[in-house]
Amino acid sequence: MTDALTLAIDVGTGSIRAALVDDLGIVVAITARPHEQIVTAVGRSEQRAADWWEGAVAAIREVIRDHPGAPARIRTVVACGQMHGTVLVAADGTLVCETVPLWNDKRAASLVRAFDDAHPVEQYLPHSANPASPAWPAFKLQWYRDHLPEALARTYRVMMPKDYVNFRLTGEIAMDFTEAACSFLIDPRTRDWSAVMLGLTGLPAAILPPIRQPLEVLGTVSAEAAALTGLWPGTPVLVGCGDFPAALLGSGAISPDVASEVMGTSAIITLIAPEPLLHPGICNVGTADGAWGAFMLLESGGDAMRWGQRVLGAGTETYAAFLAAAGSAPPGAKGAIFTPYLTGERLGAGTNARAQFFGLSAAHGPADLRRAILEGVAFGVNRHIRMLEASSGARISHIVASGGGTRASLWLRIKASVYDRPIRVPREAESSIVGCGILGSLSRGAYPDVATAVVACVDYAAEIAPVPEWQDIYGALQPIFDSVHAAAAPAWIRLDSLPRSAGSGTDPLEGGDSDVS
Repeated sequence: MTDALTLAIDVGTGSIRAALVDDLGIVVAITARPHEQIVTAVGRSEQRAADWWEGAVAAIREVIRDHPGAPARIRTVVACGQMHGTVLVAADGTLVCETVPLWNDKRAASLVRAFDDAHPVEQYLPHSANPASPAWPAFKLQWYRDHLPEALARTYRVMMPKDYVNFRLTGEIAMDFTEAACSFLIDPRTRDWSAVMLGLTGLPAAILPPIRQPLEVLGTVSAEAAALTGLWPGTPVLVGCGDFPAALLGSGAISPDVASEVMGTSAIITLIAPEPLLHPGICNVGTADGAWGAFMLLESGGDAMRWGQRVLGAGTETYAAFLAAAGSAPPGAKGAIFTPYLTGERLGAGTNARAQFFGLSAAHGPADLRRAILEGVAFGVNRHIRMLEASSGARISHIVASGGGTRASLWLRIKASVYDRPIRVPREAESSIVGCGILGSLSRGAYPDVATAVVACVDYAAEIAPVPEWQDIYGALQPIFDSVHAAAAPAWIRLDSLPRSAGSGTDPLEGGDSDVS
């Protein structure tokens, strides 16, 4: 191995991070600059694209300042970033709009409903690889078309967040395959922009940038960007990818028998597949090495535990105290079952789903309810695992877990036992940064292929095995969870028909999202 470094840039929802990564996947240094998420109304979530660039410049300068000689060792720059944020850029390179709707912006929800009312999912799914969702850039562009037509008329190209940073570094414009795959505008067979989806959505093809692969060189650091950042002019900048695909790569989830679970605000379970899994309840993202990641998202993952802390602990309970109480309850929580659909389901007929406790008796206490919440999230994710396996025909051997939920050993043991397979936790928590580093190493020829690079760069701190005495209990409870969830569907519809003050619940625009990307 040489002394070469990759400069990894992660354009996150909460901050911009810049890191130096060596060819063994070791994060030599990392620094961050926070930025604001702007919420101007219910369902709105925006950021200023200029803040991303300013944060990137500051973070890069800091990481270089703290490591003299770094610019000479940085052979490649690789950016990843939050996905689906729709940046509009004019022909002169200026921003058309100061703020950008993010992945969790729900302003296009009514457009999604109108689209699905007009187009049966089985009609368009083969052309889009994904069911309709307000997250996708296609619907954000429809919103601009309908509400700010002058902005869309001025648009020369649409970019994603990391593409904008790349543009400011190099002056070059492209969208990578992983981002395009989640645009709702790509043809999964040709991997190019879909004339069918452009026709169905009524969007202009001219504003879409060329689709390139993450490992391609987009351009080089310009003299202007070098002066601002401290990087050497001419340093190659790769096309890069979304943060979610970068994290899959950086956690070692690259083969069809390995699944990834991101244990954050939500719980995202992803299965690698050679082709997208076309199912109305499954989303598909391109992977950094050109495969597909079929994923399902449980909106309330870690958020369900935070809800439990707030409600059961009167808002004062700590993370550790909640877990300690849950750990004192028996596995199976004495038959108490929690369905964790606090903000509904992401797709399909269950978008208006509700959470509930089922099976309660006078024997249950607060500790049982806390454990039921942890187990309910695991049952919900396991339901998704079985759907992914049924759609793909694959059998998942183990799951790689990342995110804040991996700090809870009790929850990992519960999940491994519910899933009936081991869970591995990467030693390096910054999986997206490691993924960028792997791409940089591959581009320089440090490894012959992705599999070799992953073996060299990804290590695991722990492997959590199922607890044998818990498995029979959870195996018996899972079908009860499934039947309770299914049987409640007619009641959700009836609740929705009630006056809002009587319990109609959360407006669709107020639903929470997880930081996926």
